[in-house]
Amino acid sequence: MTPKIIAFDADDTLFVNEPYFQEVEEKFCALMSDYLSKQGLSQELFKTEIENLELYGYGIKGYILSMIEAAMRISNNTISIEIIEKIIEHGKELLQKPIELLDGVEETLAQLHGKYKLIVATKGDLKDQQSKLHRSGLGHYFHHIEVMADKQEINYQKLLNRLEIKPSEFFMIGNSLKSDVLPVLGIGGYAVHIPFHTTWEHEKISHNVEHPNFNTLEKISDVLHILL
Repeated sequence: MTPKIIAFDADDTLFVNEPYFQEVEEKFCALMSDYLSKQGLSQELFKTEIENLELYGYGIKGYILSMIEAAMRISNNTISIEIIEKIIEHGKELLQKPIELLDGVEETLAQLHGKYKLIVATKGDLKDQQSKLHRSGLGHYFHHIEVMADKQEINYQKLLNRLEIKPSEFFMIGNSLKSDVLPVLGIGGYAVHIPFHTTWEHEKISHNVEHPNFNTLEKISDVLHILL
């Protein structure tokens, strides 16, 4: 293994993300509690999000639009303007959440910086992800920041082409087996999975991953034992 590029996912790998979405979902369910059970509301919201991914992509703005659309459908278009205003308000709060770095992140980046080219490879809304990275104070560690429309094999291959490296020179670190691990292994790269305590349903897979280029680690600082 001779990686030239070490890539990090951002959300729930470098800093907290999914718990904030779950907080807003709780608020959405509370607003809509007259219409369905909490489970039913969550299912309808998730269904709407997935249907809209192709149009809106990943990120908070698409999530806000999906909440509004789900509320309209669940209520048969009788939802009040006050509830829609509340949904937008909760979405704006999500965009302004403080950045909470995960344990060991900055220390790990500091030790790898200068020894490898470090990049961010993440999904989501471009403006939001750039804002979070700026507010995190981690930006100076990274040679390149890539906000990807999706994380399929073709997206990673395009990234590697721009970076002018072979798959065997690419090492990806992230919390999602579906997005950060499987497609990277599929093109011949290396990947490390660092599980986060909560995962968006869309990012879950139902099978174990076994591959010679793959490791699961307990915490991000454990990658230092592999890379240094």
